[in-house]
Amino acid sequence: MSLWMKRLEVATNIAILCAFLLVAGLAAKRLLEPSNPGRRQPSVGTKISLRGVDWARSNRNLVLALSTACHFCSESADFYRSLVPSAENAGVRVVAVLPQPIPDGRTYLEKLGVAVPEILQSSLDSIEVSGTPTLLILDQQGRIQKAWVGKLRPDKEQQVVAALR
Repeated sequence: MSLWMKRLEVATNIAILCAFLLVAGLAAKRLLEPSNPGRRQPSVGTKISLRGVDWARSNRNLVLALSTACHFCSESADFYRSLVPSAENAGVRVVAVLPQPIPDGRTYLEKLGVAVPEILQSSLDSIEVSGTPTLLILDQQGRIQKAWVGKLRPDKEQQVVAALR
């Protein structure tokens, strides 16, 4: 085999290896990323209405949009265990909204050790949420002031805590 053929074979193998690593990296990122960029994101300023909920009871409201079937919700439990009391101490009303029946939602949150005072059942689409977990800060008219989607990195968790102060 000529020197030229050996070099071409080595270059081809390197190109195939690079292509494989690129595809594997993209696949891993897509599988491990909690929020899907193709999902509709909650829009700041959108008004959220839930039957029987009067957002005016508090100047600021924190909505935890969760699902019992969401592993990112379960993985975020440590953050929620500290976030809920912190929000309540800052005078923020905390409401958990799940698509499952209220008793199932209550059992799920108790299992996680997250003490949310109000648990509601609603379609997540009805509150502009297409992925869980989603955290929303609403004003007293029920308008979204801030939103975070997916399992949050520590810097994003700090953004949430700072927004509630």
